[in-house]
Amino acid sequence: MKIRSIFTLSLLLVVLVSCNEKHKLTSYNQGINITPKPQNLVVNEGMFSLDNTTSFIVTDNKELKSVANFFTSKIKQSTGYELIVTNDNQDRNFISISLNPELALNEEGYTLESTSEGVFIEGTTAKGVFYGLNTLMQLLPAEIESQSKIDHISWQIPAVSITDEPRFPWRGFHLDVCRHFISVDQVKKHLDLLSIFKINKFHWHITEDQGWRIEIKKYPKLTSVGGTRTEADGSVHSGFYTQEQIKEVVAYAAERYIDVIPEIEMPGHALAALSAYPNLSCNEGTYTPRIIWGVETDVFCAGKDEVFAFLEDVIEEIVPLFPYQYYHLGGDESPKERWKTCNRCQTRMNTAGLHDEHELQSYFMNRMEGVLKKHGKKMVGWDEILEGGISDTANVMSWRGEEGGIAAANAGNDVIMAPGAWLYLDKYEGDYKIDPVTIGGLLPIEKVYGYEPIPTDIDSSKAHHVLGAQTTMWSEYIYEETLSEYRMYPRAIALAELTWTNKDKKDYKDFERRLNNQMVRMDGHDINYYIPLPEGPTSHIAFIDSAVLEFTTPRPVDRIVYTLNKSEPNLDSKVYSGPLVFDQDVTIKIASVLPQGKMSKVRTIKVEKQTLSPSIDKEQIAPGLITKTAYGKFLSTADLNSIDSWTEKQIDSLGEANRTLHWGFVIDENRFRAEVIEGYIDIPEDGVYFFSSNQDQVWIDNALVVNNDGYVKRFSQNDGSKALAKGLHKLKVIYLNNVYRGWASDWNTIEVKFRKSTHEEFKPITSEMVYRDGTDKSELLTSNQ
Repeated sequence: MKIRSIFTLSLLLVVLVSCNEKHKLTSYNQGINITPKPQNLVVNEGMFSLDNTTSFIVTDNKELKSVANFFTSKIKQSTGYELIVTNDNQDRNFISISLNPELALNEEGYTLESTSEGVFIEGTTAKGVFYGLNTLMQLLPAEIESQSKIDHISWQIPAVSITDEPRFPWRGFHLDVCRHFISVDQVKKHLDLLSIFKINKFHWHITEDQGWRIEIKKYPKLTSVGGTRTEADGSVHSGFYTQEQIKEVVAYAAERYIDVIPEIEMPGHALAALSAYPNLSCNEGTYTPRIIWGVETDVFCAGKDEVFAFLEDVIEEIVPLFPYQYYHLGGDESPKERWKTCNRCQTRMNTAGLHDEHELQSYFMNRMEGVLKKHGKKMVGWDEILEGGISDTANVMSWRGEEGGIAAANAGNDVIMAPGAWLYLDKYEGDYKIDPVTIGGLLPIEKVYGYEPIPTDIDSSKAHHVLGAQTTMWSEYIYEETLSEYRMYPRAIALAELTWTNKDKKDYKDFERRLNNQMVRMDGHDINYYIPLPEGPTSHIAFIDSAVLEFTTPRPVDRIVYTLNKSEPNLDSKVYSGPLVFDQDVTIKIASVLPQGKMSKVRTIKVEKQTLSPSIDKEQIAPGLITKTAYGKFLSTADLNSIDSWTEKQIDSLGEANRTLHWGFVIDENRFRAEVIEGYIDIPEDGVYFFSSNQDQVWIDNALVVNNDGYVKRFSQNDGSKALAKGLHKLKVIYLNNVYRGWASDWNTIEVKFRKSTHEEFKPITSEMVYRDGTDKSELLTSNQ
């Protein structure tokens, strides 16, 4: 029998893709595309053809029959075939699944042998067989994941021999549904996709400062009060899961062999609960669910027994809902300010012989871990639980870096690695100037893929304490449900491979090739995954003589297409092949195209020919600016039309107009205001200049250059450009101090950055560059020379 390696097939794919344009739209189904990559695979000669007469042969095992029915149902959707499940042996045209306790594999391992006659899948457990069938699905064309019937496809499976098992038992995904609620249907959609890639843990973050999302019947206010917040603009955000819905999702996950880990946050991130039951706080004030992101000062009081009774009651109600043994109790970002001034908390510390508030938190977490143990459950906490000491049985989720995980593993505690630098998916995957706003930071998929869950600083004898790793999706900036898909995928697939496949088997370039196939599978589930956009120019390009525009993508795509006549690009539009040069005004509409023909969102770029805006000959100027202030809640620049009077003062620089508070805690609404800052900017030489700012608007010479109205004022996506002559030009900056979609603009230092078109780096407009009406210009210029 002739044997060929995956590597040879991969090379063949590259040749096929590059040979002929007409093959490009089907190239994604060439070769072996199993993801995560199996530990051992041999490609043999021959193909197995799936058709309407193929039978599932299943031994007399109830769980295996359920697994077979699960896959026959999926196959029917895309192929129309109604495959029979039987325990009668067949000579050919069959898929046989069975249990074999003698296999030298763990409980999730399997073997798969496909020939032209039939397919054999064995596992030590039904879970292993489930994963074997998932692999079988990935040997079929990617359209097998379609939710509707697909015609004109040959449903063939290459002849292979596979022996496979995961490297780590914990291959996880975390979803925060508190900052922005995620519906049951959307959660199920995620579970469907996670199961395809053998991710087996769903960490469900269901309580927070911004919302309590699970029904607790003994404490109905947790959802009636704590589940709803009124945003700064007056809109209402609400949502929670009934206990019946929780059961429904947990059962749905179990059918896909995904364990659900609930997270009930404590002692911090508890403001939604305190809003419902303020007696659980130290101060017993009047609270509402938090409307800004960040860290909240008010936490559960560690000195009140009623707090522990409340949390015991909560756990009592949720234990029947979540059968898996691990429960996450948070423990992160819990400020100690309230405890330091709380008599009850200080009494608790003295009585328990605790040295500081970190040990008080450890007392809190250890006491709650004891509650879980009574129910036969295990506690997981974020790495802050290490700070005051942890029990021998606590499990640590390392998020602030690897250090917590390293310390915990070396001490003999089990660890799940989730360091933000590698595995927090609420970061940009491409250019933040053109992507939907998120918390910040760049995390390309290659960096996710390259993460190694066992750091070198973990003693080799303790490496088994690393249970695995998980990606994390925080939802502060998930303003629409499908944005969770956009941030998750395909990066969550990289997590699947780095936790399943042995380190020496990983190959990023091959993974990148296989992604083309996996994206078609995601299309079958209508997933709004990230597609690399054409990057380079901003949305507005001014030029004097000519403009040269170059585009790249952060990950390879099939091609980039564009139009110049304001029409929307399509698959037949002109293909970008090199720099575009323009000497007249033009509007470019440009998009990326994937091998299956799916297009990215379209970028629109306005290219505008300008003459130099002349400088202003101003005789009386002085250093600094004038700022006009009006107090009140202004959410857009249009609101400024309602202001009757302003207070004026002189300032030395833009930044002086807002002295930033310690953001993340209490926002003082008495500071909400509008600032209109006016003066002049001294442009050092003739040229085209680009401007960038997180302020609401920036005007140069009465022209609106940066307009962030209707945007979250972070990572400005609305850079503008203008041709300016050397010398003074009018400058106006509008800054609204408010909270908009969870982001407190008080965090922003008022700043405008600029760069000449011939330079790459932006730099801030400094106090030396700005002037107001004032002293004689000639004297000032002489003093500056």
